[in-house]
Amino acid sequence: MKTLTVSTESSSYPIYIGSGIYAQLPSFLSAAGVGTERKLMLITDSHVSAHFAEKVKKILNDAGYQTGISVVPAGEESKNLTQVEQLIGACLEFGLDRQSVILALGGGVVGDLAGFVAATYMRGIPFIQLPTTLLAHDSSVGGKVGVNHPLGKNYIGAFHQPLMVVFDVNVLSTLPRREVRSGYAEVIKHGLIWDRSFVEWLEKHTEALLALEPEKVEEAIYRGCQVKAAVVSQDEKEEGIRAILNYGHTIGHALEAVSEYRSYAHGEAVAIGMAGAARLSTRVLGSPGELVERTEALLQAFQLPVRYQEHWPENQILQAMKRDKKARQGVYTFVLSARIGEVEIVRGVEETQIREVLREIRGGKE
Repeated sequence: MKTLTVSTESSSYPIYIGSGIYAQLPSFLSAAGVGTERKLMLITDSHVSAHFAEKVKKILNDAGYQTGISVVPAGEESKNLTQVEQLIGACLEFGLDRQSVILALGGGVVGDLAGFVAATYMRGIPFIQLPTTLLAHDSSVGGKVGVNHPLGKNYIGAFHQPLMVVFDVNVLSTLPRREVRSGYAEVIKHGLIWDRSFVEWLEKHTEALLALEPEKVEEAIYRGCQVKAAVVSQDEKEEGIRAILNYGHTIGHALEAVSEYRSYAHGEAVAIGMAGAARLSTRVLGSPGELVERTEALLQAFQLPVRYQEHWPENQILQAMKRDKKARQGVYTFVLSARIGEVEIVRGVEETQIREVLREIRGGKE
C-alpha cells in the first residue's frame, strides 16, 4: 500500500492507495478518530452499488458501524440539486447528525455529489472519498465538491476537504474499457502540467496501464495524486496556482456543455481539450512543436480522442468558454503550456486564435 498526505490551510488528510484495502476501512476510520458510535452513510450510484456497496457495508457493519446506503442513478445527470435534496432526505431519515460521516463510493460524479451533500448537510459534516474510477483519482483529492447547473458544469459547489481518500485499485477491474481509457486523461494531465519524467514514464508503460497491471496502476495513481496534493497544498481554494489543474478543461468543459454531457466522457472531453490547449500554446506562448506532437501521441496511445467530431457552432462553444470559472469580465482565460511539465495561466487570449484551434481539432481522424 502507498500512502501520502494532503496538507492544506484547513486540514491534513491521508490518501491510501493499494489492492484489496477496503478490508482496512475500519482501521482507517479508527485512526481518524471515527468511532463506531458515529453513523455512516454510503452514497453510491446504480452501477457501483451492484458491485461494491454491500461488500463495503458488510466490512463496516462487521466492525460495529451502523451504515446506511443511498443510491443515485449512474451518470453526470445525477449531479443536480434535486438529487442533493433527495440525498439529504435519506440522511435525515437514517438519523445522521453532525458527528456522522458520509462515504462517497463511486466515480467523480458520486464524489462531487456526495461531497456537496456533506458540505451542506447541517452546515457541514465529515466525508470520505472511496473513488472507484481512474478519473476520480483527480476529483477525489482537493476538496472541490459540487453539482451542475443547466448553463454549466460545477457552478454550484463548495470547498470541503475529505477526512481521507481510500483508493482500492481492485475495483478498476469492473470498469468498462471506455471508462478506463477516459480515466487516464487526468493522469496524463498531471504529468503534462508538472512532471516531465512522469510523462516519459507514462509513454513507457502505456500497455501495462491499459491492461490494469496493479503495480503500474498504483504507481500512476500515486504519482498523479502527488501532483494534485502538491498543488492543492499551495492553493486550497483556487485563488492562484490551483487553476493549472484545469489544463484542457476550458475546451473540454465547453464541449461537455454544448453536448449536454451526452457525447463524451469527461476524460475524453479533457483529452480533446488538452490537444487544443497544446495547439493554442504554440500560438500564444511560442511553445515548441514537440508539445503538440507528444501530447497527441500520448493521448492516442491511451486510445483517447484528440478531435471532436460533432460540428457544433463555434460561437456556441466560445460562449460556453466565456462562462468558464477562470474567466474574468468575459475575457478568455486558458491554462497553457510553455513546454511539457510546465504551464501558466494566460488571460486575454485572442478569440481569433481560439477559433483557429477549434477548426484544427474539429473532425478528422482520432
